[in-house]
Amino acid sequence: MKCRAGCGACCIAPSISSPLPGMPFGKPAGEHCLHLSVESLCALFDKPGRPAVCSAFGADAAVCGDSREEALRLLAWLEQETR
Repeated sequence: MKCRAGCGACCIAPSISSPLPGMPFGKPAGEHCLHLSVESLCALFDKPGRPAVCSAFGADAAVCGDSREEALRLLAWLEQETR
C-alpha cells in the first residue's frame, strides 16, 4: 500500500519517543509533528534528522484503513493498546 496523499495520520496519532529536530523529547501522541506541513507531508522525509521509527513505518491497510479519519482512529487505538 502507498501512503495516502495529504493524510499525515502517522505524524499525528502515535507518540515518537526518539528526539526529532526541534522536538528533543520526541512527540506526544495526538500532537502534530513540527515537521508536518500544511499539506500533511513530512518535511524531514529522506533527510538525516528523520527518526528511525518514522523511516521504518510503512503504509498498511491494518493501520491506515480506508481514510485519513480511520487511520487516525486506528493509530490512536494502537498507541493506547501498546503503552
